[in-house]
Amino acid sequence: MKETIKSINPSNGEVIGEVLITSDRELSTKMNQAKSAFKLWRNTPIDVRVETISRAFESLASQQRDLARLMSMEMGKDARRSSGEVSGVIHSAEYIADLVSDALKPIKQGPGTEIQYTPLGVAAIISPWNYPLVMAANLIIPALVAGNTVIFKPSEETPLVANEMVASLNEILPEHVLQIVHGKKELGQKLVKSDINLVAFTGSKDAGKDIMAKASSGLKRLIMELGGNDPMIVMHNADLDAAARFAVGSSFENAGQMCVSTERVYVDESVADDFIRKVTDVAMRYRVGTWDDRHANIGPIVNHSQYSKIKNHINDAITKGAKLILGDASHPAPFIGPTVITQMQPDMLIEIEETFGPIVSIATFAHIDDAINRANDSDYALGAVVFGTKGANNIANQLEAGMVGINRGVGGDGDSPWVGAKQSGFGYRGSVEGHRQFAQVKVVSK
Repeated sequence: MKETIKSINPSNGEVIGEVLITSDRELSTKMNQAKSAFKLWRNTPIDVRVETISRAFESLASQQRDLARLMSMEMGKDARRSSGEVSGVIHSAEYIADLVSDALKPIKQGPGTEIQYTPLGVAAIISPWNYPLVMAANLIIPALVAGNTVIFKPSEETPLVANEMVASLNEILPEHVLQIVHGKKELGQKLVKSDINLVAFTGSKDAGKDIMAKASSGLKRLIMELGGNDPMIVMHNADLDAAARFAVGSSFENAGQMCVSTERVYVDESVADDFIRKVTDVAMRYRVGTWDDRHANIGPIVNHSQYSKIKNHINDAITKGAKLILGDASHPAPFIGPTVITQMQPDMLIEIEETFGPIVSIATFAHIDDAINRANDSDYALGAVVFGTKGANNIANQLEAGMVGINRGVGGDGDSPWVGAKQSGFGYRGSVEGHRQFAQVKVVSK
């Protein structure tokens, strides 16, 4: 009897459905099929590839409601957020595909040389559970436009919604251009070690290091986003109302289960009391609930392991002297209610590690250099934010992160790269340079 992965509703622990775990033999078969399909797909004109991919994603529109409902049931986010994610995938696919196509156009380099961007081969796409469709699509689309075939491993927390998306896309995509496999960590490791040419991954730092080690024997291309522990600095001259709203919104979005969630807040001590009061007032308006509770804006934590980690971080902080301003230390499973913690210290887990929960963790500073040093004292460097007026640009220039927001969240306008520094990323997606990482550079001289 074949092993399965059961998809569990995190709100109530009920089994929604299950998928078969991909066996070693099936993985080998899919790899051979992907290689065969690559021979045809790579020679398909890129404008035809773009049109086919765009049409495939447009076809998801008829299933938008069902996909959103399934996503909410699998990982807990509310119906409005799930619907927005599905809609974003559908309506951005053609835009992304066109941008990738433009980035991969040959470039004349003098009278006798042309720089070309050619397909790599088979790409392994390994995506997370917190944004199960959009994070997958953001990697699948450029990989396919570049002429690669894809073997897609979704998170074992959200296999059903991934299955439904791939099944619909494959009604239009050529056979075996996009295939899905299911399994846990072990299958992901086997996929990375298999005869692929590229790994595009979004997930934890530790998993990224393991992928790098296992991909090294074949010198496989890697594009990895590896999480964050994003700091926020609130200056004495900041708009405290705007800063408080951002701190809470960024910390609580998707129950804090977001790679660029604000994890550490450093506020000037001269305005700290006012800022903390405003943060608490905003945070008190949030309530927990299931995905179909229209009044809830913080859903359940995705699984017991993640729930236990968040509780451990809260208890560790309290034990080491932090003050719990808002929240219940008991936090009955599977929910972590809106939480505000002050007097965060450098030796606390909430400062050192990525918590991934709905917590606003606050520390004060007397001198801005201390805030900058603490903000930068991390292996993570995905995003960082500073709120303030005069001097904010100077602080932003000193923050060590792939993306920095000044009086706003991270992520640039238009086709900006989504990039992490330090151990938050290896390679990146988005922008002309990011799109080209899904292809092989070839210099042809005549």
